[in-house]
Amino acid sequence: VYLYMVMDLYSRKIVAWQIYDTQSSELAADLMTEACLLEKVGKDQVYLHSDNGTPMKGASLLARLQELGVIPSFSRPSVSNDNPYSEALFKTLKYRPEYPDRAFENIGQARRWVENFVIWYNREHLHSGICFVSPINRHEGKDVEILQKRHQVYLKAQQNNPLRWTGETRDWNPPGKVWLNKSHKHQLPPDQLKKAA
Repeated sequence: VYLYMVMDLYSRKIVAWQIYDTQSSELAADLMTEACLLEKVGKDQVYLHSDNGTPMKGASLLARLQELGVIPSFSRPSVSNDNPYSEALFKTLKYRPEYPDRAFENIGQARRWVENFVIWYNREHLHSGICFVSPINRHEGKDVEILQKRHQVYLKAQQNNPLRWTGETRDWNPPGKVWLNKSHKHQLPPDQLKKAA
């Protein structure tokens, strides 16, 4: 079976996923349509960064991305780990204690397992890359308040026991912009990006 998954790099939230018994550009296009509808994505608002696999470079997906106004971006040739965010996500998935030792018995079992994983990952997993808040909290903008409260708790702990601290408390400022292979080309507005490509 093949897992199709779309993650928002800023929040690390899994915004859409599906499991199929085959790989195709048409199935990837359907998933992107679902992701854009669920997240109310406007034209030229987001990039889709993917590997160079056949489904991701297929005509059906590329045509759908153009219809949706999603700007395609691809991993560099022969660089298998070009997207550290998705690599980390898939490592988290594969190293969950309940990850099966054997292949799934059927596609339904695989879908149930991934559905439970996505619920846990989005709602409960305190992600180290976003200051130990859940992806859903970051996605919904709740991380700022959570981190401000956490900072106050740390300050109070430092005041109550100053000998335990050797300097400042931990930095609980939410991370800012997220870059994937930052370059001047990716800093251009979408209308100029198309001209530069």
